[in-house]
Amino acid sequence: MYSKQVLSIAILVALGLPQTTSAEKTKAPQITLSAELQKQCLKVLRGGMQGEEFWPAIHAAEGLTLAGRGDEVRKFLEPKLATEKDDQRRCGIVRELVRAGDCEKGPIMLDILAKEDPHGHIHACESSYKVGQVGDGKLMRQAAQRDNLTLQLMASAALGRNGDEASMKRIRQLLRHKDATISRVAAWILGRIGNKSDIIQLYRNTVAAPDELTRCYNEHALAALGDKAGQKALLRNLKSKDAAVRTYAATFAGDARTVAAKELLVELLEDENVDVRVRAAQTLMVLHKQPLKHACGGENGYID
Repeated sequence: MYSKQVLSIAILVALGLPQTTSAEKTKAPQITLSAELQKQCLKVLRGGMQGEEFWPAIHAAEGLTLAGRGDEVRKFLEPKLATEKDDQRRCGIVRELVRAGDCEKGPIMLDILAKEDPHGHIHACESSYKVGQVGDGKLMRQAAQRDNLTLQLMASAALGRNGDEASMKRIRQLLRHKDATISRVAAWILGRIGNKSDIIQLYRNTVAAPDELTRCYNEHALAALGDKAGQKALLRNLKSKDAAVRTYAATFAGDARTVAAKELLVELLEDENVDVRVRAAQTLMVLHKQPLKHACGGENGYID
C-alpha cells in the first residue's frame, strides 16, 4: 500500500530519472535453474497446454515457446486452428503460432479485426500487440478511434509498440481515466512499452486503487519500469490470496526480470490454480534466459 507521503517521494525521484523505455536494457538479470527444475517447469507447461481450460492452455503454449519449444507449440496448435470457430479463441491460437515462429498466420488476426461482428476485435488487437503484428496499421488506427475504450487501448498498444507517438499519448490519457477497469489496462500496457515518465501517474493510481486487483496492475507496471517499491509489491503479490493477483504477479515477474522472485515462483509451481502454475513456470524459464526478438519480430523470445 502506498501513502501520500510515499507518492510525493516517488514523484521527486521519478522526475530525476532518465526517460528510457522498459525495453532499453543491457544484459538482463538472470537466474540459474537446475536441470530438475527446468524439467518440472516444462512438465507444468506441457500439462497446461494439453489441459481442458482454454486460456491457461494458450498461456502455457506461450511459456513453452519462451522456453524454446516453439516446434511443440506449432505441432499442437495448428490442428486446433483448423477446427476452432470462436474468433476470440482463434486470436489466441494464432498469436501463439506466430510467437512460435509461424509468421504467415499473423494476417488472420487482422482479418478478424476487419469483420463486422465485433466479438473478436479486442482479442485481435491485443494479440497483434503481443506479437508485434499490425500490417499497414490502417485497421488498428480505425479501431483506436472507436467508442469502446478497451478496444482503443489494445489497438493503441499495437500501434504504440511499433513507435506511434499519438497512440502512446492516447494510452497515457486513459491511464488517468476515472474508471479503474480502464486505467488498469493502460497500466498493464505501459508496464511493457512505457517509460519512467509514467511512474508518477502509476503511483497516483496505486494510491487511489479501489481494490487489490486494480492496485496490482499499477504495482506490476511500476516493477517492470524499474521502480523498487513496485518490485517489492510484486513479490508480496506472489503470495496474495487472490489467484488472479498471483497470476499477474507471476507473469510480470518475467517482464520486470525480478530474479528475487525465484523461490516464490518455485513454490507456485504447486499452486492449486492452473494459470498460476503455468505463469510461474513460464517466468522461471524466462528468467533463466536472456531476452531476444522472436522470429516474427516480437520482443519476447528468449535465449540462454
